[in-house]
Amino acid sequence: MDSQQSVAAAAFLIGDPARAAMLTALVDGRARPAGELAYAAGITAQTASSHLGKLLAGGLLAVETEGRHRYYRLAGAHVAQVLESLASIAPAAPVRRRPLGAEAQRLHFARCCYDHLAGWVGCAVTHGLQQRGFLVAAPDKRFEVTPAGVAWFGGLGLEVGGLKPGRHGLARQCLDWTEREHHLAGPLGTQFMAVLCSNGWLRRSRLSRAVQVTPRGWLGLKEQLGIAPRSFRPAA
Repeated sequence: MDSQQSVAAAAFLIGDPARAAMLTALVDGRARPAGELAYAAGITAQTASSHLGKLLAGGLLAVETEGRHRYYRLAGAHVAQVLESLASIAPAAPVRRRPLGAEAQRLHFARCCYDHLAGWVGCAVTHGLQQRGFLVAAPDKRFEVTPAGVAWFGGLGLEVGGLKPGRHGLARQCLDWTEREHHLAGPLGTQFMAVLCSNGWLRRSRLSRAVQVTPRGWLGLKEQLGIAPRSFRPAA
């Protein structure tokens, strides 16, 4: 299959509303059973089974079996990146917009983008890291970590030198679909979020992609990066 056929096949799979809903439900990196994905897409279990089979065959999903149960997850971070990028194509300022529900507001504020921090908080943190010279934007949508950044991350318990670079390097710019700004991704972004969670700055929801900033986290973000609630506004 050539590149044009591959693009068309992937677009066909993602383009179905039910399949898109199931894929989006998996963008937090967790594995979920078919029943939960069927509920997320608003379809029957039988219909979900057919869609999941197509997504597996198309290479967008992977499946794990535990006893009699099967759990589905995205085939990798590259699939999540595509989904987030597609979501960012939507018009930035529609003429009329329905008010966001409570869950949507939480996701816009802070969420998991597969394995790293996204949303308003993710962009604010990345902006703060750049303002303080810890990260510098580089070609090919990468970030370079400065010596000052290596020391700062080390102070949080994250040894940058011990990370294995990914296909796009150690730190990648990921376009946030709600903020239209870049947040930190790649191996550094993954480990950074893990450290913020283990340090008690962030708390992941068990039921959704939403992420909560704890009181300890707000204190740390203010002291370390000058971030207070809603102190950051993305560029126009």
